[in-house]
Amino acid sequence: MSQRNTAVPEQLRTLDDAQALLEQGVCPIPPRDILDRIGGKWPIQIVVAASNGPIRFTELERLIDGISRRMLTLTLRNLERDGLLERTVYPTVPPRVEYQATPMALELYEAMLTLTNWSRRHSACVAASREAYDARHAAT
Repeated sequence: MSQRNTAVPEQLRTLDDAQALLEQGVCPIPPRDILDRIGGKWPIQIVVAASNGPIRFTELERLIDGISRRMLTLTLRNLERDGLLERTVYPTVPPRVEYQATPMALELYEAMLTLTNWSRRHSACVAASREAYDARHAAT
């Protein structure tokens, strides 16, 4: 494999950018791999938190109940590697680090809002379907 194809692009802003990378020989990642990465408990909460503007590590740690420092660090690195977060280090003592959602992450956030709204609209129907299913299968 050519070394020029291993670099992660700084930022994809449009589908045209993605098409240009394909034409340069950059291999796309299978959708399943991406969904596995972002579909977990922690990445979703981090993307939501970072979509409201820059956020610091300690703020994320306080905001996301139950996440360990190690898991937060690993998840932040993976999201940064995948181009969903931008990490900014300020040259202060002690160093100040902020994370912010990229345009790709903001698009993902919008999709998550759509899915959340769908689940709210259909929650009563799902509950009724579960009750009907359970009633039908309780006798068997």
